[in-house]
Amino acid sequence: MAQATHAVEIRNLSVRRGKRTVLHEISLTIPRGSITGLLGPSGCGKTTLMRSIVGTQIVASGEVTALGSPAGSTELRRRIGYVTQAPSIYNDISVRENVRYHAALYDRDHEATEAALTAVGMREFAGQRGDELSGGQLTRASLACALVAQPELLILDEPTVGLDPVLRVDLWKQFRELAAGGTTLLVSSHVMDEAEHCDRLLLLREGNLLAQLSPDELRSSTGEQNLENAFLTLITMGEAA
Repeated sequence: MAQATHAVEIRNLSVRRGKRTVLHEISLTIPRGSITGLLGPSGCGKTTLMRSIVGTQIVASGEVTALGSPAGSTELRRRIGYVTQAPSIYNDISVRENVRYHAALYDRDHEATEAALTAVGMREFAGQRGDELSGGQLTRASLACALVAQPELLILDEPTVGLDPVLRVDLWKQFRELAAGGTTLLVSSHVMDEAEHCDRLLLLREGNLLAQLSPDELRSSTGEQNLENAFLTLITMGEAA
């Protein structure tokens, strides 16, 4: 069977919580082997959209396909990595033990564990317990636990929040290397300057998809070189329309 061009395909996705619609008829595609930035202000529906792709979100209507299978399919558990905003490691064991545990779940070996620790710059702190780590170190440890599975699709929910600028640059460099190796990444952020690191952008506001385009296309369509100003201009243009 030929491999699908897109890692993710969504058609007319709607999600509701009670009487409130969180996502409104979202349709989009995410190319394989790319970094797609999911950008928008806090509360716009980014996490809900990511959970829908992972298959942990109840949807009201629409279709979500990931790596050629319906979202939430059993076969996708070994193929998709998901790093939430909250740290996802055990505090009472070391970083290396956390990563080894996840490696065992996916039948990965010792070399995969060490490679994941190296990739996120945590070899130096691998012997420390989870409750001994800083916020940035917790984020990197959680990322190592996801990377050790060597997923085809890696979904990262605001992974750079609270990190210092140097560490943010290091993480984005690692994301680029993963994409170059064939991994598809979906990275959410509410910081527009991170859009520069992405191949494609999904711009959300109040549960609506405003656009899916490249950073250069966003600049061209709005006449703004600064991406934050371009996003604001896009919002204004949409309201006027």
